[in-house]
Amino acid sequence: MRRNFLFIGFCLAMTATAQTKNGGISEKMLSDIQKENQLQASDKALMNAIAGNAIDNLAKNHENDKALDTYFSIETKRQSITDQKSSGRCWMFSGMNVLRSDFNLRTDSLVVEFSQAYLFFWDQLEKANLMLQGCIDTAKKPIDDQRVQFFFHSPIGDGGTFCGVADLTEKYGLVPAEVMPESYSSDNTSKARSLIASKLREYGLRLRTMVQNGKKASDIESAKTRMLGQIYHMLQYTIGEPPQKFTYAFKNEKGRTVGEAKEYTPQSFYQEVVGQNLNGTFIMVMNDPRREYYKTYEVEYDRHTYDGHNWKYVNLPMDDIEAMAIDALRAGHKLYSSYDVGKMLDRKRGYADTENFDYGSLFGTTFGMNKAERIATFDSGSTHAMTLTAVDLDSNGKATKWKVENSWGATWGQHGCLIMTDRWLREYMFRLVVPNEFVPAKVMQAYQTQPVMVMPEDPLFQMDE
Repeated sequence: MRRNFLFIGFCLAMTATAQTKNGGISEKMLSDIQKENQLQASDKALMNAIAGNAIDNLAKNHENDKALDTYFSIETKRQSITDQKSSGRCWMFSGMNVLRSDFNLRTDSLVVEFSQAYLFFWDQLEKANLMLQGCIDTAKKPIDDQRVQFFFHSPIGDGGTFCGVADLTEKYGLVPAEVMPESYSSDNTSKARSLIASKLREYGLRLRTMVQNGKKASDIESAKTRMLGQIYHMLQYTIGEPPQKFTYAFKNEKGRTVGEAKEYTPQSFYQEVVGQNLNGTFIMVMNDPRREYYKTYEVEYDRHTYDGHNWKYVNLPMDDIEAMAIDALRAGHKLYSSYDVGKMLDRKRGYADTENFDYGSLFGTTFGMNKAERIATFDSGSTHAMTLTAVDLDSNGKATKWKVENSWGATWGQHGCLIMTDRWLREYMFRLVVPNEFVPAKVMQAYQTQPVMVMPEDPLFQMDE
């Protein structure tokens, strides 16, 4: 019997060796790895602790767990906190936070809540059109071409940037939240999105075939229109029918009606509350240390390629970005901003700091990549948009901490807000939208130069969700 076991062990060892090619884990390599990682008694105790507990609880730096200083030397007027629930619409919530704050700042008393469901309806329809038109334009490329796969891999999604808020509101207008409230599927987008995505993939294949078979452009356009009609129908059922007219009366900060109710269209309501087209009134800035600063870049095939503007930004050092943010906040303006929010975030306290957790000591290693290296390797990038509302300055005028309004409900974090240290912001902030009046001439000149085109697959150009 013992000889049989030895023979079986020999065969398994030979099989493992035979399966290992150059670059694989050889028997010797595995032996070396195991020799270097023999657990001692203290290691076993740590292994048991890590296996049975949340890593963040064990890695939490208790020296950094003191009471939070919630005072800010510059803070914009507070407003109600929103909740995107189980959707990836943070960019829309943050953008509308900025718009309603600017409206309140301009009127000095009136408040308004905008309908995210209304704008989301049109966002989804335009993204569907982007996918279908992209399939038409790339129909003569093979199905495994990178650009073709870009459309089929993610036919539709929730994410976006402030550029989308600007384009969509100018085209479709705005409505109050009470006129078109949230639906289950606008709050919980995954199921409807997956069904619409499946339909779009089916339609995309059909349109490719029509192009490849030499069908007339007018026939292809008619087919696409019918397909979008079906998508529109699915959006009606899941999000609701967008209103064409409504009656509305504004209220002040105490909830009292001001003036008489008026009849509006979404476009006339937009003119009433925003007062001008947003495009041309702001720039988006980015901190991407991989790329040259004071250069402008444009993301090809952004979600507004056919129905708006591609995503355009100027790349700047963090010192420049912070200086503009401070000037705008001092003037009372909230700002759209985005971050890699999950990194070093103490969710219970609503506090982000680079020293919140010590993962290196827990695992006996270091995590040594800088910001540029993290971006280049997909380890970090913008994941979530929030509304920048406050900054605290030291005696030399330098920022020490910042505050944002989040869209995860009023009970999350610091009464719905997140406090972040300046050292965290410099590592994990990526985008900021700045009104033109706070943009220095040097930065504006850079923004107005011919942009360098970048691909949407770049690790930094995922949509804010």
